[in-house]
Amino acid sequence: MSILRIRTPQAVPATAATLEPFRLMRDFMRWDPLRDYDLGVPAAFMPSFDVKESPDNYQFRADLPGILEADLEISLEGTRLTVAGKRDEEGLKDGERIHLSERSHGRFSRTFTLPEDVEGEQVVAELRNGVLTLMVPKRPEVRPRKINVSLG
Repeated sequence: MSILRIRTPQAVPATAATLEPFRLMRDFMRWDPLRDYDLGVPAAFMPSFDVKESPDNYQFRADLPGILEADLEISLEGTRLTVAGKRDEEGLKDGERIHLSERSHGRFSRTFTLPEDVEGEQVVAELRNGVLTLMVPKRPEVRPRKINVSLG
């Protein structure tokens, strides 16, 4: 008689990383192994974007705290949407010293390639409470529409 026990594989619980395969890569790309070391080089400012598609448009959202409307430049050339701008470093007043500086500043530029089905002349941009929202509508002929079925 054999006393070997065979283990059956147990179900692996679904984790957030399993359900969202690109999350681990995004987290890794944002990881900075030299973050805790002062190398004398300021961190570059690069805002993160959320991009959603609905039946009528594409929506781009980015957190841009401390950026003025005058410091933003948004352009659409063909199918290339570019959002560029800058966030200035705050200056020191007399008697002030910096003990910790983690906020990044400087110029940034992000470019997105859109599908051919966009209405370039109808793009709407809004900067409210430090959040930039861009609505890029689709052409009417490519929007989904319901087709009625008649009984005959």
